[in-house]
Amino acid sequence: MIDIIIPNYNGVAHLPTCLDALRRQTRRDFCVVVVDDGSTDESRELLHRNYPEVQVIALPHNRGLAAAVNAAFDATGGEYVVLLNNDTEAHPRWLEQLVGALERYPEYTFAASKLMLFDRREYIHSAGDFYRTDGVPGNRGVWQHDAAQYSVMQEVFGPCAGAAAYRRAALEALSESGQVLDEDLVMYCEDVDLNLRARLHGMRTIYVPQAVVYHRLSATGGGKLASYYCGRNFILVWAKNMPGGLVRRYWPRFVLAQLRFTFDALLHAREEAARARLRGQMAGLRALPRFLRKRLNRFAPEATPELASTLTS
Repeated sequence: MIDIIIPNYNGVAHLPTCLDALRRQTRRDFCVVVVDDGSTDESRELLHRNYPEVQVIALPHNRGLAAAVNAAFDATGGEYVVLLNNDTEAHPRWLEQLVGALERYPEYTFAASKLMLFDRREYIHSAGDFYRTDGVPGNRGVWQHDAAQYSVMQEVFGPCAGAAAYRRAALEALSESGQVLDEDLVMYCEDVDLNLRARLHGMRTIYVPQAVVYHRLSATGGGKLASYYCGRNFILVWAKNMPGGLVRRYWPRFVLAQLRFTFDALLHAREEAARARLRGQMAGLRALPRFLRKRLNRFAPEATPELASTLTS
């Protein structure tokens, strides 16, 4: 059985497109769970009225994406967990291809979709994600015109959680203090953190180009919200997860990347998103002691070369 978990916050305008696409899936052995994260719009009314087949978990107040996903994970029990943004439209064969890849290739733990831009459907949002040695994550192929350059199934660093499949047993093994996603990250880079933890445990991700999803980029978040949490969480994810050997090797790159973000934000300080980035960096520095405590006793010596081989310079 497959549990498709969809976090939702004030997404009444996006849910019909997302859920109607799931009704058209060629694979049918799944349950849809929408976690409503304290919405103030008519999301819950829409779900109860038009989508009775959907299980709704209604959180009393907004707790952030990581906490919403964790609540749904705790309430479900399928062998496979699929995370899907509410601002997406999945191709009819998406689930068949995505989970089918994990069934065919047991050596892989996570599966990454091919995410395309919703309004410019020949352009790529993510063909699987990468992670750089300086602590900056990214999407393979982002903004590129799709000319079949990412048409081969292959291993990637990790999936974008906007449309990804996971083996439940692996997520249970990666849980920290009962949390699959780190709720202290709130949102943005919570999937990067999960991918890094998986890599440190020797878990691998397969990119499935036939599993296509169209994504309204940052329809729910974005703007100053994304700038703040990326400014904060780029620092915290790197500090929490990089083994000591890689910290000693790459800390100059990490510091340089952060300084570049700071200088760029200062140059554009009249813009709200730039000021949010600076606030996020300051918040990241304040939270560093708490995240450094999370990393204690986590790293086996053999984890360092395995992770290093998957990082992008």
